[in-house]
Amino acid sequence: MGEILKIRSFSAIIDSMSEKKKRLLTGLQPSGALHIGNYFGTIKPIVDLFTDHEGLLMVADYHALTSVRNPEELRKSIVENAKDYFAAGLNLDNAILFQQSSVPEHAELAWIFDCLVTVSFLELGHAYKDKVAKGLEANAGLFTYPMLMAADILLYDTDIVPVGEDQRQHVEYAREAAAKFNNAYGTTFKEPQELISKTVGVVPGTDGQKMSKSYKNTIPLFATRDEIQKAVMSIVTDSSGDKPEHVYAIHTLYKTDAELTPLYEEKKGKYKDLKEALIEDIDTYIAPMREKRASISDEDVRLVLKEGGEKARTLASAKMAEVRKKVGVTL
Repeated sequence: MGEILKIRSFSAIIDSMSEKKKRLLTGLQPSGALHIGNYFGTIKPIVDLFTDHEGLLMVADYHALTSVRNPEELRKSIVENAKDYFAAGLNLDNAILFQQSSVPEHAELAWIFDCLVTVSFLELGHAYKDKVAKGLEANAGLFTYPMLMAADILLYDTDIVPVGEDQRQHVEYAREAAAKFNNAYGTTFKEPQELISKTVGVVPGTDGQKMSKSYKNTIPLFATRDEIQKAVMSIVTDSSGDKPEHVYAIHTLYKTDAELTPLYEEKKGKYKDLKEALIEDIDTYIAPMREKRASISDEDVRLVLKEGGEKARTLASAKMAEVRKKVGVTL
């Protein structure tokens, strides 16, 4: 395995986690090629957290099954998105990276939680409610999704769960599941706290709308310089002003207002010059990550995920042994 993916021994990570440190867990659903909106909104905040915290980063492949029906696409996304996090600087000294599906205790505990909560409680889930409100058929996996997420969190005695404001409910559901189990069987699970991520807000796409693959208005995260140039030059501008607002909004992701103000004053009305400056700054920022990502092989990723799965399962199986005994299935 390459130097880039070297990690500490299992015992070193677990020992450090037991030294009364707060334990953090977060998850990522494997998806297709990422863009800079994904990076600044999700990837960078997670990578930054694992610089100063220790814990677990879970590839939520079972969660993805509520919508993904292409097995080859899912397999590829698991590997490719792991590469994205490594290239963005994920600190493997502090993080156990693993696939949710490699730890069957997640599904087992989710079933136990399903037996403790009511249908009316699960009907309040945002994802389920939104789908039903749109007149779409929701599968049972989406309906019980909150209890699988509760199991993800509670299996590891997690203290902190970083989420966006729109995901606060997931942590509230985890606390409710913990409370119901503790009331029924005695104190077993910690009630975790959410850490609401302070994001950069909505990253605009090349057309001024929110950057989204569905709008086809993205700047790919690991784009080549030519791809960056093509995307930036397509950014919609308003010829009535001195400053191209969409160009400036994207530029602030890479430089501060104090750094940009003199440039935009000097190049007032010169939209092509400002776009070229943005191309240069994006490429300067992305190039090291692009090179780092290219050096990581699929086999490197599979090995890290395999080792991470073994470490995560050691923690999860210890908790499930306690749970099985308390619910009465251990003879």
